[in-house]
Formats: sequence, structure tokens, C-alpha cells
Amino acid sequence: MKIRFWGTRGSIPVPGKDTIQYGGNTTCVEIALDNGRRIVIDSGTGIRALGEHLSQRGETVDIHLLVTHIHWDHVTGFPFFPPIHDPRTRINVDGYPPCMKGLKIPFDNKMSNGLFPVKFDDLKAQINYVGGLGTGPLEVDGVTIDRIALQHPQGGFGFRFREGANTLVFLTDNEITEEVLTGKSAEDYIAFCKEADILIHDAQYTPDEINSRRGWGHSDYLSTVELAAQAHVKKLILFHHDPSRKDHEVTSIVKHCHEYASQKDSDLIINAAEEGGELII
Repeated sequence: MKIRFWGTRGSIPVPGKDTIQYGGNTTCVEIALDNGRRIVIDSGTGIRALGEHLSQRGETVDIHLLVTHIHWDHVTGFPFFPPIHDPRTRINVDGYPPCMKGLKIPFDNKMSNGLFPVKFDDLKAQINYVGGLGTGPLEVDGVTIDRIALQHPQGGFGFRFREGANTLVFLTDNEITEEVLTGKSAEDYIAFCKEADILIHDAQYTPDEINSRRGWGHSDYLSTVELAAQAHVKKLILFHHDPSRKDHEVTSIVKHCHEYASQKDSDLIINAAEEGGELII
């Protein structure tokens, strides 16, 4: 599997000189399977650049789009994904059950008829709702995709991908807490992440910030390191960077995480997601 980050930011896009290294676009992650099949997680503002990249390749776009949840920063880029205007494009949508509702809302809804100049039903691409993850694991070209409920307001899904002996876990917008908010305990998340090659996890807040933001559905970076260490993950990627976080502050967080893991005698590899960055399992 090859993983590429097209959007790493949380809550709202923040382009500018202070977010060049780690990126200012909101959540969008591309996973290229060994056979070339592409799976895309979320359609935040990062999906626009992904769409331009795919269009420039001149290939017919045939992707699986997995939606973690339908908060604005995870769906707002979909109207600007160029392949949706090409009749050759095929998009199979799955993930959190209201995902199709989330993709349609930026175009039009019953509360307003003036949100976007193009209606969802006028899109030329073939957009199909699969819905397999609502009932159990999904198989895509030899990859098994499992899901777990996110501890996040209005709910959502995190995903685990298994291709052969390789495992990737993606848990953004997930609040690590001892409270059981979605019927899942801390032990459930440890089991879900157990021995993953790569864990990409929400680390939006600092330990100082988290106490005033409990219930907002995001984690502080030290709790994220604890989860990864307890699950014996090989590599942790900090994700969903706070919109107020400047590049040098994210770099400082990574350094602090390394020091914390060292104090715990953990050999966990820790990095922060960078827009445009790639990982290979």
C-alpha cells in the first residue's frame, strides 16, 4: 500500500506561510493498493488537488471513497473534485451511513436552494453508494476494510486496512477517553490498532488544551502516543492538525512525542502527516 496525504488539517483550511510544511487543506488521504486500485478517505479541501492530479494523468477515475463522518471539513471539497464532471468517472461511496447525505449537502438541501451553482443530480460521474461497512467488513480487491465507531459528536467510523501481512489504521476525529461514549472502551481501540504497521490518528490538541475541550471529539497528542504504544504499533502519524498550529509548533509536538515515548522505553516511530507526503507499507 502507498499512502499519500492530500489534506492533513482539522476543522477549517488554513493556507499560508505558516502551514507550508504540514499543509493547510482539510482531510483527504489516498491509498493506492498493490494492484493500482485507489481508495480515498474523506473529501475535505485536499480532494481538489487529488482530482487535478488524477485528471492530468488522463486515466479513467475509478475509486472507492470512504467517508469517516459528515462534518463540514471532511466533505466540503467534494464539489471541487474535477472527476465528478466526467461521465467516465466511477465513485463507489462507503463509510459512515449518512455519507451520501454529507456529500450532497454542499450542493443543495431542503433548507436552502442556493448553496452551490451545480446540483448534485447534475453531476456526470457515476456515484454509487455501497453501504457495505454499515453491516461488516468490506472487501476491495484483496484488501479487507474493517471499521470502528469514532468517539466524536454525531458519530463516525475509523478504518483498518489489511492487505496481506500489512495493516494500516486510520482514526481521525476520535477522542481518546476513559469514558465509553459510543459503546467502545479504550481497550477496544487498542485491540483495533494492535500491531498495525501504521496508525494515523487525530492529535489535534495539546495536553494543556484538552481539558477545556472535552467532548469535542479530538485527542491530545500524548494520549495518541499512549494508544499507539499500548497497541504495539510500529509507526504513528499525528493527524488532523489544529488550524491554529503553525509548522514550527507541529515540529515541536513531534519532538515532545519522541521524548515522551523514549521515557516509556518505547521504540515507536512518530511523525506528523505532511500534505504531499507519502508512506509505503
